Amino acid sequence: MVDVTDLTRVPTGLDSRAATFENPTGARGAGGAAAAGRKGAPSRDIQPGERVTLADLRGPGTVRHVWMTFPPGPPEQNRALYLEVFYDELTEPSISVPCLDFFGAPHGRPVGFASALSSIQEARGCNSFVPMAFGDRFRAEFVNGSSRPVKLYYQVDYTLEETAGTGRLHASFRRQNPTAPREDFVICEGLAGPGRFLGCVLGVRPLDPGTWYGEGEVKVYRDGDTELPTICGTGLEDYVGTAWGMGPHHALYGGAPLEVREPGSGLGTLPEFVGCYRWHVLDPIVFAEELRVTIQQIGADHFLEGEQDRLDRAIAEGRVAGNGIQRRHEGPVIASGLFERIDDYCATAFVVCERPQPVPKVDIGLATADLSRRSYEEPDELEFLFA
Repeated sequence: MVDVTDLTRVPTGLDSRAATFENPTGARGAGGAAAAGRKGAPSRDIQPGERVTLADLRGPGTVRHVWMTFPPGPPEQNRALYLEVFYDELTEPSISVPCLDFFGAPHGRPVGFASALSSIQEARGCNSFVPMAFGDRFRAEFVNGSSRPVKLYYQVDYTLEETAGTGRLHASFRRQNPTAPREDFVICEGLAGPGRFLGCVLGVRPLDPGTWYGEGEVKVYRDGDTELPTICGTGLEDYVGTAWGMGPHHALYGGAPLEVREPGSGLGTLPEFVGCYRWHVLDPIVFAEELRVTIQQIGADHFLEGEQDRLDRAIAEGRVAGNGIQRRHEGPVIASGLFERIDDYCATAFVVCERPQPVPKVDIGLATADLSRRSYEEPDELEFLFA
């Protein structure tokens, strides 16, 4: 695969193409033909349950950029729009992910942010710059799993080139609603190496009470790791590159752009929805045979005067984690510590593998459950045009 980041060189060996609704095969000299070339087919109305081909490309080549936008709508409608990618003549997808999660925003809630590999500009224009090398064939399909028609715009930018020795991008979606006590949520597993874990987009809907939900360690088990992982982090906020809690922010390789929180809620009040991402670009995670990535559901809690009964229940339920409870004898806080939690977690994992493999298909019922818009969330100002 040609390195196109050196802007002083002209990569003359590349054949630059693009796939759109007017030219889904990316054929030379075949773009923009509708309405005598005057923008006759920039989009299509996709009916409920309809599956459409976005790109059916003959290789070898590399998809360099995917852009997509669709009208704003309720979270459960947005979450039901998903993308699938098939390599060569495989009949099962190697990418099967809700569209917004693929671009970095879980819970069906687009949010404006920019990172090294993806962005959602103005919370409307979805971009992915994760390279997708392919051999004989690359087929991308969009599925409207919602109950409403959707007007879709998109463009797939790619280059035809030799891709010998390159891996294939895999993206898989998982959700556990709710998680199980003391069972770490699985971000990624089941793909055979050699491969590279590029990172993930994580979503959390805190369910248990407490001061903070994100103390769980991200653990990476590779190539024979069983009880203990080779790589173990120190907490969710640390994994995405911040510390001491996690507010809305975004950076090149990690961030948490989505936070849905009732206005006026302060420190110690849990948000209702959180979305974050982490890209392992400069700190590669490579595996030879097998990979499993998990995150614990552990949080912190502080117990105030008058909350001894709540503390006693947490102890009786076996929820104490870490090094136990720290008792305090001065001030309003009588005790604090780490505690096992039960929350709603989802993840989209991005993994490059030497050979294409199937991933679990999106379960629309599971993906869209319990996402309804909160009373204090304002609809996008353009949403009424497409209701």
